[in-house]
Amino acid sequence: MQIGTILLTVLGLSLFEIITSIDNAIINAEVLSTMGRRARRWFLVWGFFLAVFLVRGLLPLLIVWGANPSLGLMGSLTATFSNDPRVIEAVEQSSPILLIGGGVFLMFLFFHWLFLEPKNYGLRGERFFHRQGAWFFAVVSLLLAVIVWYALKINPIMAFGAVLGSSSFFIIHGFRQYAEEQEKKMLSNGMSDIAKVAFLEVLDASFSIDGVIGAFAFTFSVPLILLGNGLGALVLRKLTVSNIDRIKKYKFLKNGAMYSILFLGLIMLLDSFGFHIPPWVSPIITFGTVGWFFFKSKMELDHESR
Repeated sequence: MQIGTILLTVLGLSLFEIITSIDNAIINAEVLSTMGRRARRWFLVWGFFLAVFLVRGLLPLLIVWGANPSLGLMGSLTATFSNDPRVIEAVEQSSPILLIGGGVFLMFLFFHWLFLEPKNYGLRGERFFHRQGAWFFAVVSLLLAVIVWYALKINPIMAFGAVLGSSSFFIIHGFRQYAEEQEKKMLSNGMSDIAKVAFLEVLDASFSIDGVIGAFAFTFSVPLILLGNGLGALVLRKLTVSNIDRIKKYKFLKNGAMYSILFLGLIMLLDSFGFHIPPWVSPIITFGTVGWFFFKSKMELDHESR
């Protein structure tokens, strides 16, 4: 990998981590406002290391290792920088399984937002799809059936990877719905600061899964994923305590995040079926998509301030 590609990948990962975790940052800010100073400081300092090294660092490593158990932990960590032909072959053989599972997860995530989640309508058609919310389950079921059908023609394990991506989405989505209910109870009934910190750490881990899975659309290098996602998480923690209210005013940033997820999901699916996508495409698409919706948000904000 050339230096320019590495830098572009790290910056793309950081931006993707930031935009996909904005909702998490908003929840964090709301809960932190009800906590004591010492507990807030512990979460923002030590909680950061837990979030980055134990989740955003360990999870991608475990995913690569699970797909390539013969490599071992250290082999999985350095796989993409290795010149060993056996390591390269092992990664190439497992990559379609990881890519198809991640692609399905991201596609489901996008369609759930498009059909069911409340949103600021940034593009034509979003309002129409939002009114057809009952079709979400039909759309993702048919999408999964088509993906599995074509995957079975290549490799049954790929088909299993697609189903695993679908199952992961519904498991994580169910947990998040439960977490949202718990957040309301926490803010209304009161809990100890220790319980709130524990809640935020678990919630942060669940939100980080989107960024970790999407990271494989950028690279299979665990060190680069750790660096890019870690940098994004650091920026997000700073925003949580300083400018989160300002960030919320840019109403279409979430749209940019979700359309980035759509494009990255498509890239992962195409890659899994053998359509080689250059590594610079994912970060360029992410920057372009988020940049466009940021500009649209700024124009809307300027219009409202007049």
